[in-house]
Amino acid sequence: MMRKKIAKFSILPLAAGSIFFSFSTKEAANLDLEDYSTYDLDLEYTVADLRDELVPEFEISNTSPFLGKSYVGFKEALAFKESRGDYKSINEYGYLGKYQFGKGTLKLVGIYDSISFLNSPALQEAAFYANASRNKWILQRDIKRFVGKTINGVEITESGILAAAHLAGPGSVKKYLRSWGAQAFSDAFGTTIKTYMKRFGGYDTSFVKTEKNARVDFDDLSA
Repeated sequence: MMRKKIAKFSILPLAAGSIFFSFSTKEAANLDLEDYSTYDLDLEYTVADLRDELVPEFEISNTSPFLGKSYVGFKEALAFKESRGDYKSINEYGYLGKYQFGKGTLKLVGIYDSISFLNSPALQEAAFYANASRNKWILQRDIKRFVGKTINGVEITESGILAAAHLAGPGSVKKYLRSWGAQAFSDAFGTTIKTYMKRFGGYDTSFVKTEKNARVDFDDLSA
């Protein structure tokens, strides 16, 4: 799946101290997102793709001080890279929403109505989890084999693999890993699997369960 950049708005749990999420993602999809808006706040996801190559000694952290390396931190960092967290975003290639889904990927998780998808933040959050769950099932052997290894100078982590699968699809990630980086992928904007492996590495994505036929449960969304 190819990706992109576009607009503004993200969700952020506003709470003092440490944050622990014990709800399921289906429950998370029903959250009142107004309570989690970071509208008008100055976010810190500002790392340019080539900055570490232009200035190698300049160390940059992609971790929000609020969300840390949690699953929520992972998906919000990825969403900010994709669309700056804009649920209404549509890029020039037709990719949709906060996480810039292609219509083909949406169909895989049971979503066929693009308009309803764009108008429902809860549906977009549920779609992200379902797709990550499906990708984790497809790549589970590669996760076991390659996590902790270094390919093209980047340490492989589970979150990096899931982010790369969101960018390029699980098949392209398999080819990249199993060729030890020789079979590379870049999308229409020039973003590579290596870029996503590096930028989104080290998050705790144990919250995402492996599920072969993960699909959005519309009954839970409407409950």
